[in-house]
Order: sequence, then structure tokens, then C-alpha cells
Amino acid sequence: MKNSFVAGRDFIFGQARLLERRLFATCFEGAPASGVVDSLRGYRNDDGGFGHGLEPDKRCPASLPIDVEVALQALATAQADDPSLVLPACDYLAKVAQAIGRGGAVPLAFPVIEDFPRASHWTDWTYEPGLNPTAGIVGLLRQLHVDHPWVAEATSYCWDRLDSDELPDDAHALGEVLVFLEHCPEADRAVVAAGRVREHLAKSSLFRADPDEPGYGLSPLSFAPLATSRWRGLFNDDLLDRHLDRMQDDQQPDGGWAITWEPPTEMALLEWRGVVTLGALRTLVSYGRLTASP
Repeated sequence: MKNSFVAGRDFIFGQARLLERRLFATCFEGAPASGVVDSLRGYRNDDGGFGHGLEPDKRCPASLPIDVEVALQALATAQADDPSLVLPACDYLAKVAQAIGRGGAVPLAFPVIEDFPRASHWTDWTYEPGLNPTAGIVGLLRQLHVDHPWVAEATSYCWDRLDSDELPDDAHALGEVLVFLEHCPEADRAVVAAGRVREHLAKSSLFRADPDEPGYGLSPLSFAPLATSRWRGLFNDDLLDRHLDRMQDDQQPDGGWAITWEPPTEMALLEWRGVVTLGALRTLVSYGRLTASP
């Protein structure tokens, strides 16, 4: 019988898209990050943004900020630095923010997604600029050491929102905030703000503190996916251990992990399973639950 890591590896190389296969090879097999960069080029548009269903829940080819964020997540995971991809993406974000006129904020998507297959939750709420995704994108750009005028503008927007008395009530948006705080240079200010996020997270929608709670939601491992995650200390070890137990138990007979929402197409389902399987393997190896075996 295959061990869990090998089964997960086989699922990724048998079912996942090229990007996740390249990421796996970089994360676990010593492959150069250039393979990840090359994979991302296929999702890039002439305006500098990314599209073509890079985030698989909408199949729209046009550039969208959410797809830029997913590209940056892949680059950060691979520890890849490629200005030829990142700086034009920042130019794209700056143009979007300028057109919207909300102090540097960008939305997840635009109405153009309605012309293509999409998951049911991708509706007009995704057209509203806010901390989701602006804060997460800024955090990733800082993690990648990117210097661009939009980063400073969007940073000011994020701090203005965080300094107000109103934090988002959605766990996704709070996760974006924690990415921003993890990589912002004002360390002391970030710790104070992260404490406020922790208090707010417990009562936010879609946060799943109980590992046995059914349905879709974000667990503590969504916010501390690696043992080295800066905000691991927001959650006690017992809670993290119970979620790690659940993650291990949720591996499917085919070696991959399932998803808990309805994607728009069968292809999107497989793509998402590749994404979450890679994430589960990285988390379980980082926390010492699995060994990255050949």
C-alpha cells in the first residue's frame, strides 16, 4: 500500500494541471522555480494581468485581480522572483485601481465573468473593491520584495481600513488581512492589528473552528498553513492538532483531497483538487505529519 505522501504525489502528477505539478516538483523535488514561472506565462494577458481561469472557479480569459493574486501566490510558494511577470501585473492593478477611484483598492473580479462558466458564488459581490483581495495582494508583493507605486498606495488604503473600527465579517477577507500584516514592515503595528483580527475571526462567517463541522469554510490551517507561519500563535496547538488530524483523515482513496463547494465544470473540479492536494501535502509535511518520500 502506498504511503499518504506518495499517493498524494501520484494524484498530482496524474490529475492536476501543469502549474501544480511544477509547484510540487519545486517544493519537494528540488526542481528550479523557473518551471513555475513558465507555467504562469500561459495565463498572462497583454495588459500584464492574469486570467484564463488561473483561479479555477471562473473560466473567464480576461485579466482579473483574483488571478493576479493566484499568480503571486504561486511565485511566493516557489520563491520565484521574476520582474517580467510581476511588474506588468502591478501596472495592471494600478490601472484598475485608478479607474475605480477607491484609494488604491481593487475588486476580485468584474462583470465580464458572467459571459463564461463560473461557480454560483461568483456574483456581483466580487465586483466591489475592498481588503479582499487588496490586502492579500499587497502582502504577497511585499513578500516578493516588489517595489511599485501601487504597493504604497494600496498599503495606505489597507491601513486606513484597519485603523477604523470596522473589520470585515468574512473569514476570507480576514485571511487577506493576515497576509498583509505578515509582510508589512511595521512589525509592532501588525501584531496589534493581528490581535484584533483573532478576536474578530471567531465570530466571522465561514470560519470553521470545529474540525468536524460540515460544509465549506476556512479552518485555522487556512491562516497558518505551515508550521513556520507567522500567525500560527493565533491558534492553540490542540486546535491545530485536531485540524491536522482531520486533514489527514480527509485524504481520498485516489490519493487526492476533495473540495467542499461546487465548481463550474468537471475540469475545474480536477484543477481545484490538485490545488488543495498540493496544499494539504505542504501543510502535513511542514507540521511533521508526513515525510516527503520519493
